[in-house]
Amino acid sequence: MRILLTNDDGIDSPGLKALGDALAPLHEVAVIGPDRNWSISGHNRTMDRPLRVSEKQLGEGYKAYQTDGAPADCVALAVLGFLPEVPELVISGINHGNNLGDDITYSGTVAAAMEGIISGIPSIAVSMDTHPIWPVDVAAAFIVRLVDQITKRGIEKDILLNVNVPNLPYDQIRGVQITRLGKRIYEDALIKRVDPRGREYYWLGGNSIRSERSEGADVAAIEDGYVSITPIHLDLTNHRLLETLRTWDLRF
Repeated sequence: MRILLTNDDGIDSPGLKALGDALAPLHEVAVIGPDRNWSISGHNRTMDRPLRVSEKQLGEGYKAYQTDGAPADCVALAVLGFLPEVPELVISGINHGNNLGDDITYSGTVAAAMEGIISGIPSIAVSMDTHPIWPVDVAAAFIVRLVDQITKRGIEKDILLNVNVPNLPYDQIRGVQITRLGKRIYEDALIKRVDPRGREYYWLGGNSIRSERSEGADVAAIEDGYVSITPIHLDLTNHRLLETLRTWDLRF
């Protein structure tokens, strides 16, 4: 397959190189990554200035480029003609940390994969916790197997697979679960300070993210030592409420 690799941690992330090195012997791989970290950036597209792109040495057997744009820009560049041929699959990651439940609304990693399915290209977002170490080779090896299944079985063009891999040695991972999105709890806080000139400024911060355990959700799968795969599409409609809202007296 023709595969585009990107991420939100930046072109120099070990997770991106691990994917390139694992997939390039089997597929036609190209990398376009941001030249800086875009974590928690959401779905950004750069429309108010030109994008700069330069070649980057990353690994053997595949071309790599860096751009001063956002993760979604990396996918747009590939789709709109920067690469000789449009990719058949977009893979974003391996992200530095999990993207579970509500995290996907903030994640630049998932945003890049969403840009793929907006362009009609099936996509994968892959993430992995970094503690106590970051065994990116474990996640990369699993993605090779997942891509093999996609090659053999096919996948719909509007589907994004959000993959989270537990931080465990390969032989300690208990298996794979197909999951729904779980619930994350953000205990954010507004931190107010004053600079040396007496002007107020603010930091958005808070405590570590907590997870609400629910069986069948991605959060529970990771806690139990399973790889989590959650199929996602862009239809955010609450179909359950459609008929209810149609009964409201909403005359114009």
